[in-house]
Amino acid sequence: MSRAERQQRSPRVEQPVRAQGAVQSQMSWRDKFDAWSAHHSNSAIESLLRMLETPLQSAMTWLVIAIAIALPAALFIVFSNLQHIGQAWQDSSQVSVFLKKDVNATQAQDLRGRLAQRPDVLQASYISPEQALAEFKQGSGLGELASHLDENPLPGVILITPKMVDNTPAALAELQQLLVANPLVADVRLDMLWVKRLHQFIALAERFVTALAGLLALGVLLVIGNTIRMAIENRRDEILVVKLVGGTDAYVRRPFLYTGLWFGVGGGIVASLLLAVGFWWLAAPVAQLADLYQSSFRLQGLGFIESLQLILLAGVTGLIGAWIAVARHLYQIQPR
Repeated sequence: MSRAERQQRSPRVEQPVRAQGAVQSQMSWRDKFDAWSAHHSNSAIESLLRMLETPLQSAMTWLVIAIAIALPAALFIVFSNLQHIGQAWQDSSQVSVFLKKDVNATQAQDLRGRLAQRPDVLQASYISPEQALAEFKQGSGLGELASHLDENPLPGVILITPKMVDNTPAALAELQQLLVANPLVADVRLDMLWVKRLHQFIALAERFVTALAGLLALGVLLVIGNTIRMAIENRRDEILVVKLVGGTDAYVRRPFLYTGLWFGVGGGIVASLLLAVGFWWLAAPVAQLADLYQSSFRLQGLGFIESLQLILLAGVTGLIGAWIAVARHLYQIQPR
């Protein structure tokens, strides 16, 4: 049998046709999530280790960020303590309501009760003409002269302590107008000048602290942005290689974002320590000064929750600064 005949009689075996080009593997969503989370954890750890490889440079950056964060935070704490002092001053403020001479004690007590039920009044007390004259004799030293008077010249007075929530110039002016319109009231005395000055000072301090915090937050963004820019330039070749093999911008961006986050968190921790030490150092002299004025005021620093909020805010600021820097400079690095 010839060779041609054997080939014709033998069964033909068809060879499988292979697809041309690269073969794409199908990954499940769980595998994609595992890879994504693994790269996040690796990026976080790697970025932290890179920072610790240059401890002096990282410490200097943390210290600069901490100073920029601690300064507005310290002013905010001082402003908060001043607000507590201002609240104590406002609590001691009173509105003196002088009643007419023909108002008897029953009418005065009824008016006092109605005023005490107002939502903007904390307390209302009535001082009768007799009590006012007795206090005048005791406090003025003119008791003998007052005893020769034919009649008591002092009227009944209702002392009103406004509530702190409504203790604003506009609210006090409205309360004063309401009291003056009452037919039983002869006069209302309220020192509005110091109240207006106090509220203007508080409003000015709020704006100053807010503006300073905004400027220093911008400074933190610039510091972190410049640090991230230098890190990108130092790893330019590595970024080009990753992009050449198909790495996405998100993949390349992730380690630098964690670097900015670590710089912000580290700066926030250092700032919290600086504030804690600083206010602990000032607490004793402030307490001694308050005791000289017979005041129970004590300097309050940042609590645990406030410190965590400060660290979180610093971390978010660092993350934003890193995102801005990466979005600007990473776009300029493209493989040719």
